[in-house]
Amino acid sequence: MAGLFLSFEGIDGSGKSTQARRLADVLRKAGHPVTLTREPGGSPGAEEIRRLVLEGATDRWSAETEILLFTAARRDHLEKTIRPALARGEIVITDRFADSTRIFQGITRGDLSAVVDQLHSLMIGVEPDLTLLFDLDPEVGLSRANARAGVELRFEDMGLAFQTKARAGFLALAARHPRFRVIDADGDADTVAARAWDMVVPHLPKV
Repeated sequence: MAGLFLSFEGIDGSGKSTQARRLADVLRKAGHPVTLTREPGGSPGAEEIRRLVLEGATDRWSAETEILLFTAARRDHLEKTIRPALARGEIVITDRFADSTRIFQGITRGDLSAVVDQLHSLMIGVEPDLTLLFDLDPEVGLSRANARAGVELRFEDMGLAFQTKARAGFLALAARHPRFRVIDADGDADTVAARAWDMVVPHLPKV
């Protein structure tokens, strides 16, 4: 895969989606070909699964069932969107990837990390070149997330303790893997975007 694969991670309300869009815009203006995508979703089949996992009651699915659903969505996303874009030499920016499953399904509701890793190895087998982790106080993030209009609030509805555990999990994951860059997401969008840009610039291909 010849392109550059970037993932944006963080708890709900951390601002990563906004920052992913902003970075994609800046890169395109600089002449880079960019595919901006998201998980769950990013391909027609994966978008159908997105509605299943992000809407409805908090107890709609067990963590084990979610792992299977997210992995199925990710496999389709990888086949239909990510791999073709990287093969064209594009910069792929995805709003969440496998690290979200490692946290939200792997550790927040029990110890399912081994299951997540086994399925990832078997069905995905790809890691981003660079992962930007937008770190924010869970109380602030949850307040931001709940202020958004929409129906995709199933994980936000799991509450502050869930988001707090997720944040700790993300930071622990970042400490173990050198592809991570932790970004302070507390600040206005321009300030956070500048922090993200500083982390990405050394990895960009020449235009």
